[in-house]
Amino acid sequence: MHDAASRGGSASRSKVTRPYPRSARLLRRGEFERVYREGRRRSSKQFVVFARRTEPDAPARFGTSVKKAVGGAVVRNRIRRRVREIVRLHRSEVPPGWDIVIHPRATVAKAEFAALATELMNLIRGAMTT
Repeated sequence: MHDAASRGGSASRSKVTRPYPRSARLLRRGEFERVYREGRRRSSKQFVVFARRTEPDAPARFGTSVKKAVGGAVVRNRIRRRVREIVRLHRSEVPPGWDIVIHPRATVAKAEFAALATELMNLIRGAMTT
């Protein structure tokens, strides 16, 4: 087999410094519904966040849900990628024992990335403390 660099691709892709593994994601509908039903809701200009306390030693898990009303598939996927990157970069700032669902608003697609990251992390911290 050839590695990515020999095929003209980027070899650096395989070297992820802050992974976002499956174990850190909410994947099933039931997991999302439990967070909606039992969790706290906080909102800001760009996001709505739902946070639910779980077992204290369980890793923090994140899920993202983007409504179709936000835009077409291209816009929704861009928003998902931006939110996923924020979570990947700042996942270590969230203590274990939380399930968090993020609902981005349509403006996330064009907003400045650094401002989004700050707003989302402040919102998540707020949802976990109150």
